[in-house]
Amino acid sequence: MKPLPTRSGCCRAPNNNCCSSDAKDAPLVSTSLSFKDRLGGWKVRWGIGRVNYQVEPGLYAVGKPDGDSPVLVSANYKLTFDTLRKNLVGLDCWLLILDTKGVNVWCAAGKKTFGTSELINRLEAVKLSERVRHRKLILPQLGAPGVSAPEIARRAGFSVIYGPVRASDLKAFISSGYQATKEMRTVSFTLRDRLVLTPVELVQAAKKSLSVFGVLFLLNLFAAKPFDVNDFAVCAGTIFIGAVLTPVLLPFIPGRAFAFKGWLLGLCWATLAVGVLGWFAPGRRLFAAGYLLALPAVAAYLAMNFTGSSTYTSPSGVLKEMKIALPLIVISAIVGSALTIIGHLMG
Repeated sequence: MKPLPTRSGCCRAPNNNCCSSDAKDAPLVSTSLSFKDRLGGWKVRWGIGRVNYQVEPGLYAVGKPDGDSPVLVSANYKLTFDTLRKNLVGLDCWLLILDTKGVNVWCAAGKKTFGTSELINRLEAVKLSERVRHRKLILPQLGAPGVSAPEIARRAGFSVIYGPVRASDLKAFISSGYQATKEMRTVSFTLRDRLVLTPVELVQAAKKSLSVFGVLFLLNLFAAKPFDVNDFAVCAGTIFIGAVLTPVLLPFIPGRAFAFKGWLLGLCWATLAVGVLGWFAPGRRLFAAGYLLALPAVAAYLAMNFTGSSTYTSPSGVLKEMKIALPLIVISAIVGSALTIIGHLMG
């Protein structure tokens, strides 16, 4: 076994300060997040630079790890990387970062980029067997669907230990001799968890809606009864209902399907808006019917997008919901939009 490298001198790891003696040493990463790290995380939450927010895969060091220090495996999505390292204050450990194409552990496990082959290849690339004397890897619990522990043991000689769901429990997990409590194994999806995910959903929904607002604007140039500020406000409210309010109220809305939950809130909003604006009046009912079909469909579609962010669903459940809901959403949206436009033109 080769001796472990010692650190001296300074270098620059991807997105992080580090110190090492030569290119063979693992970059030393801080457990404190800089202003740049926090700003980058905030921007990603709002969908800015989200696609390329990643660190180089490889081996990193936290504290002063040696041959007996634990090895934590994670993804190269920088938001995941930062969440992990900031919870390792006071620990000496190795971080083995897989190339998940900048995707978080849970999603990457489903796509198999956080998977058996990548883990084995990364173990060989960093020569981890020459760095540590033990043969244990701590993997995040949410990465389990992508990794075959028996295959890792057979082909690489390392045993897999699944850590807690939350990085904040890692220190307690390690100090207890890798024993997880029931709470550490429980996947929660609290109000705060859902709120954190809504900004990017809102931004994506707003981008998709620009074309709709563009069509309304063009129709305003030619229609005898143009769309006014009320129409734009009602549409904006629908976007908020589907992208923000439905995820926030998710556990309290009747039904199981996300599309149904969004449709239900969208119908309540559409009914309220149409009633308050007096669009149930004679001569406006065709127009009202259009909004009662189109707006819930839009809210249902936006809410269904949240299935990829939620722990309430499974891949098979998502596919089943999409197969049933998408045709109904498309038909309702098209018919509703047509009725709304006709109602305006006939106004």
